Amino acid sequence: MNAIKKPIPARHKGFNRAEIVDQNFIEFVREWKGEARRAPPEGEPVLPGSVCTARDFRELFESQLISRHLDLMARVLRVQNKVFYTIGSSGHEGNAMVARLTRHTDPAFLHYRSGAFMAERFRKLPGTDGKQRDPIMDSALSFAASKEDPASGGRHKVWGSRPLWVLPQTSTIASHLPKAFGTAVAIEQAQRIGHALPVPKDSIVICSFGDASANHATAQTAFNAAAWTAYQKLPAPVLFVCEDNGIGISVKTPSGWIERNFSGRRDLDYFHADGLDLAQGYAEVARAVEHCRSTRRPTFLHLRTMRAMGHAGTDFEIEWRPLEELVAVEATDPLLRSAEIALASGLNSREAVLEQYEAIRRRCFAAAEEADRRPRLATLAEVTKPLAPYTPDKVRAEAGRAGGDERRVEVFGGEAKLPERLPPRHLALQINAALHDLLAKYPESLLFGEDVAQKGGVYTVTKGLYKAFKGARVFNTLLDETIILGLAQGYANMGMLPIPETQYLAYFHNACDQIRGEACSLQFFSNDQYRNPVLMRIASLGYQKGFGGHFHNDNSIAALRDIPGLIVGCPSRGDDAATMLRTLAALCKVDGRVCAFLEPIALYMTKDLFEAGDGAWQFPYPPPGEAMPFGEGRVYDADAKDLVIFTFGNGVPMALRVAREIEKKLKWRTRVVDLRWLVPLNERFIAEQAKSAKRIIVLDEGRRSAGVGEGIITAIVEAGLGRTPLKRVVGADTYTPLAGAALLVLPGEADIVEAARQLA
Repeated sequence: MNAIKKPIPARHKGFNRAEIVDQNFIEFVREWKGEARRAPPEGEPVLPGSVCTARDFRELFESQLISRHLDLMARVLRVQNKVFYTIGSSGHEGNAMVARLTRHTDPAFLHYRSGAFMAERFRKLPGTDGKQRDPIMDSALSFAASKEDPASGGRHKVWGSRPLWVLPQTSTIASHLPKAFGTAVAIEQAQRIGHALPVPKDSIVICSFGDASANHATAQTAFNAAAWTAYQKLPAPVLFVCEDNGIGISVKTPSGWIERNFSGRRDLDYFHADGLDLAQGYAEVARAVEHCRSTRRPTFLHLRTMRAMGHAGTDFEIEWRPLEELVAVEATDPLLRSAEIALASGLNSREAVLEQYEAIRRRCFAAAEEADRRPRLATLAEVTKPLAPYTPDKVRAEAGRAGGDERRVEVFGGEAKLPERLPPRHLALQINAALHDLLAKYPESLLFGEDVAQKGGVYTVTKGLYKAFKGARVFNTLLDETIILGLAQGYANMGMLPIPETQYLAYFHNACDQIRGEACSLQFFSNDQYRNPVLMRIASLGYQKGFGGHFHNDNSIAALRDIPGLIVGCPSRGDDAATMLRTLAALCKVDGRVCAFLEPIALYMTKDLFEAGDGAWQFPYPPPGEAMPFGEGRVYDADAKDLVIFTFGNGVPMALRVAREIEKKLKWRTRVVDLRWLVPLNERFIAEQAKSAKRIIVLDEGRRSAGVGEGIITAIVEAGLGRTPLKRVVGADTYTPLAGAALLVLPGEADIVEAARQLA
């Protein structure tokens, strides 16, 4: 049965299609001439042959109406500055079926057209007083950017809810698919390592998106990883819901493209459902959900939808889309079909449908007016409160908490082999020992990435971890940095501590948005209700002699420094690496932070400092209980004032060697300051070290136009120390070439000496 047999004629060529869509519904109900059946009992099919019962339909229809009137309300009140978001769900109301047929404990990562899904999922969880929670008021607070918005605290219009397990997304152009897949894998992984899940063990993950977004590279990598996993017969219970309305803003999806592209994939199980018709579509949605839950395989639900009222309130489709085409599309409005089902089934009269329609309209406008009176974020402190939480005392206590002695002895192979009992060692071995300690201390921790397991990493930094902790906790992934970081977020969502490895800093740029747009934004956009702590290890920086070129000598730290809420640490020596890792893990565990640990490749195997065989860049392993205070730098020759060199990573041993030469040639004593923490920079510490300096050199191997040095200099100048003579020694604005030519573009020791001469 079709809701409308032929397109209705347009009354005028007005821009306001919202008014037309609204009036279409009212006129359709008033003019309906069909024959009504005797109303079925609540538990019987709403129409013959349907598996959707009368009770199912009643509640689904109400959820659809709520979603529609939230959209209509937003269009009206946006011009009064009472609402700040007009990307609506109109035409996608069929996604309410997905909400009804899944559980509220199935984690959901939603497309922005999910108003009906949310309204329906609200039914799953009564309030504390036994009454159903109110999706209308919650949505109105979000539309109004009120700080009482229970999803984001007024920071963005998002579909999200902690009690309903809807993790908030912002502009979800497929960037949420990798972490949804990762969450599905995590549900199964947790059971293999004995970790207690926050959701039932047979949960599935729901991930919805549009047909246009299905073409995005980030979406494709999630589909590929899901199929790669299923091909190996590993569980990945993710329900990909492609809400196909046939258009992305103004770019049409070729007819049949989604079905053609996805229906034949052997390891991505395809289902199609009509999201425009509750009576017809319900059975196939139910089949897809049950298949995903019972088989634990990645499942692709192709849900037919349409888009009413344009992409957003500012999208005047009549300006670029033929009127006849618009009218034809509006004739497929799913609410018209739902109204017809309500009338034809005998469940409602025309008067009852219209009364319900108008009653929900009144509720939406009343909620919006009330939300407009509620307080909004008024200070910077309020805005940023959930972005980067830090509880120093708890972090220090957790970082200094030693793991179980018996487990350590077992992991390291005996008392005599405990790393603190061994002679001083270089950076790679110290990181390796620290990772053994972390995995022993945190049984919920996982270490993964390309080549990290049996091989032990490209530089053998993870050697022995696979043997000690087995494949459920230390494992290789496919070569895809986006999926590696998507997995990390998924494990974190399920309460584990992920330690993903990105093989080189240059490779991180392939997947940067998984940290910038997703991982680091979750606490902010959920008002700290959701956290996904990640301890990301990245082999980084330059100075690999005779090897690598750009992709293996990447010093683009600026890409990391621009990510709000991210913590970045960079040790230059082994003992610092161990104590820093303990603190980073504590920041993850206590405050839910996302952290990047930059490992200077050129220093991995460095043993000597001043001359061959001196062993001066090897250090004893700090025993459990020692941890580096967050933000604290290391100072060499703290009393020296003639020259202070601020640096990090590779720059530290370089500066220490240069300090000897400067003392010989200029008779200056040089203080070397290793920042260690690059994001956030400890500006107070920098100013404290700078205030007693007669001269300053900022040694930064990053590029001249985008490194760490600008932040250091800004901290010095803003502390009122801008008159101190200062030079910056920095990398050139170029990609790093191969072999010895690399040293032409990176700061060298001679460059530091020359800068000192100029200061003299």
